[in-house]
Amino acid sequence: MNFIKRFNLPALTGIILVVTVFSCSEEITTIGSEVIGGEPFKTDKAEFDVFAYNKKTKAVRSNKLPLYQLGTYNDPIYGKSEARITAQLLLSLTKPTFGFYTQEIEDNADTDSSINTIPEVEMVDSVYLYIPYLKNPKGDLDNDGLADAFDIDPEDANSDTDGDGLTDLQENQTGTDPLNQDTDGDGINDGEDDSTTLNNYAKRVDIDSVYVDGNNFNRDVETSFDLKVERSTYFLRDLDPDSNFQEAQEYFSSQKFSPNFVSDVLFQGNYVINDEQFLLRQQDDSDTEEDESLLFVKLDPGIRVPLDASFFQENILDKEGGSELLSQANFNDFIRGLHLSLEPSTQDVMLLLGLSGASVTIYYHYDRVDTNGTADDTSDDEVVQEQKEFVFNLSSQNTNWNAVNTFENEPYPTEITNALDTGENASKIYVKGGAGTYTEIKLFAEDEEDAQDVIDQIKSNNWIINEANLVLYVDREAVEVPGGIVEPPRLYLHNLDESIPLINTSTEFNDDLSLPLFGRYLNYDGVIQKSSDDIGEKYTIRITDYINDLIVRDATNATLGLTSTPDITIEVLQVFGKAIFEDIEMDIPATSTLSPLGTVLHGTTEDNAGKRLKLEIFYTETNQ
Repeated sequence: MNFIKRFNLPALTGIILVVTVFSCSEEITTIGSEVIGGEPFKTDKAEFDVFAYNKKTKAVRSNKLPLYQLGTYNDPIYGKSEARITAQLLLSLTKPTFGFYTQEIEDNADTDSSINTIPEVEMVDSVYLYIPYLKNPKGDLDNDGLADAFDIDPEDANSDTDGDGLTDLQENQTGTDPLNQDTDGDGINDGEDDSTTLNNYAKRVDIDSVYVDGNNFNRDVETSFDLKVERSTYFLRDLDPDSNFQEAQEYFSSQKFSPNFVSDVLFQGNYVINDEQFLLRQQDDSDTEEDESLLFVKLDPGIRVPLDASFFQENILDKEGGSELLSQANFNDFIRGLHLSLEPSTQDVMLLLGLSGASVTIYYHYDRVDTNGTADDTSDDEVVQEQKEFVFNLSSQNTNWNAVNTFENEPYPTEITNALDTGENASKIYVKGGAGTYTEIKLFAEDEEDAQDVIDQIKSNNWIINEANLVLYVDREAVEVPGGIVEPPRLYLHNLDESIPLINTSTEFNDDLSLPLFGRYLNYDGVIQKSSDDIGEKYTIRITDYINDLIVRDATNATLGLTSTPDITIEVLQVFGKAIFEDIEMDIPATSTLSPLGTVLHGTTEDNAGKRLKLEIFYTETNQ
């Protein structure tokens, strides 16, 4: 792997670097100092130089991701980017039977001996695409079942948000709506009503990762976008023929599927964002006394739009028994998939979506014979219609599926462009997700030998490393733009040479699992630290285990990679994919592709009130 050119420094310079790698703030210890006052040990802090190099990402691997971007994000610093999704449709069942009988039995209905086998005449009633929004990871602090965003007192489970005399916790336990005094609308307050059908209302969900005009979604302002769903005609391969079909096919963010590889328009229209669950009315079961049509199936908020029913009639139900539905491979070749895009409108909307819960559902009816319980008497037989559905998924835990995120970015401003791919230590660090930017980090010195000299000197000092942090300060002057920016919630540092995380899961004992995205790996940290007025100040990434590996276990001092991430689950961080830069290809974490957010950080060549990039090591020095 070729990185930027190292500088060859004379030996004397290396010695000088060892002496001067610390800053002069906060009484920082100088390497080689002796134990003071004859004490057996002392605890102190040292600061070391860090070197950063900005690189422009031309394209990234963008298929089989845990999250996908859809829409337009207008970043006031980096400019506009557009994201589209091309995804396969996955059969929930190969060689499906629509209705009750197989197509072969239906075809022979006139000649067989059963009076029950008739042509079922399956007809599509409706087809819906559904993609759920992400949920806000801040969750429910008091565990009363009501998201903090709607809770009148998110720290008190006994608060009564809707004022009906029942606490939010009581309503959660009994199944009434804590945001509505009269859940069933019968005019009787929930606190007095004993006839409410429980858990039969649309719950409000604190949706997340929806950006409008470059800012977080405001639930109090109606927001809509113009969605277009088309049939994709591009064949997404699962395996790469260049590897003799032994490796997964990689697709890149720079590929273009539209307009050359799309055909039928399946939906086109305006869609309003809503944070309430969908209530889908159940079909009444005539075999039970209860009227199921009064009950609902619930879906979390998301995109749910009707698709062209005639297309699915012709290409799915009418193909029952045909080779097109015989296997997923056949189906991939027949229906290549869906292409999703947001068309230009009055607002720029960007959505981060997980496809694991996404689906296309065909609702249809078919004919069947009802013998009215008299199988031997055909005089009372009648043909009735039954309802049924068939589901396609847009992702799978199986490796044999594909969906691709493609991006179009407008050119960056000149100041940013001129700071990328210079091979020089950066005065400002530009962090931009998607097919954006990428930062290489070197600890201690630019030259490998000089860096090793520093490491060897630390070893000779008999330090016990208590904690080691990489501290990155937000360049507030650079990010103070009209309207503000949405700052990345977390940064991610990893071993670039070996394509592995720096996170040591064995030392991560303080996870807060109620915060699914940002409550994981809190020892590692990297979460943005904000001031009292909610302005980002810095990111601290704890790399104690990595530094101990260098000092105690003689590990190699690797080049590190820095990017932003909306998700820090270890499963995501272990996924690396190829990225294309100006002069090189290398593997970077897939998590860097998942978000459009960006920021600007202080680099290492400036001293702005002590906010330059630095490595802090807290240590105990023994007297040996």
